[in-house]
Amino acid sequence: MERTVLVVDDSPTVVKFVTYSLKNSGYKVVTATDGMDAIEKVSTLGSSVDLVITDLNMPNMDGYELISTLRKSEEYSQTPIIILSSEEDEADKVQGSAAGADAYLTKPFKSSLLLEEVKKFLG
Repeated sequence: MERTVLVVDDSPTVVKFVTYSLKNSGYKVVTATDGMDAIEKVSTLGSSVDLVITDLNMPNMDGYELISTLRKSEEYSQTPIIILSSEEDEADKVQGSAAGADAYLTKPFKSSLLLEEVKKFLG
């Protein structure tokens, strides 16, 4: 069964790199440019998203707000969420975890590390 990953980032370069890495590993990828776009995507996809990878600093709705919103929804309360951010501060990691994220990776990152994290949650 093909697993679907939602990639949320306002950087086209990051989205392209992450999408390429995930697709080459057999995952289906849906992308969003910010939290608001991500909420729209998940509302049309229903519960077919198996994992979310999100940046923190984005326009319209940041990653923290996106994670909190997803955690409040019945369909996405248990969906694994990985933060992929350039924020390296411990306070950001704590805030991400408090919002409901399952893992935190900092940019720049190796695709092998990202795929390792994805596999932890999706097998």
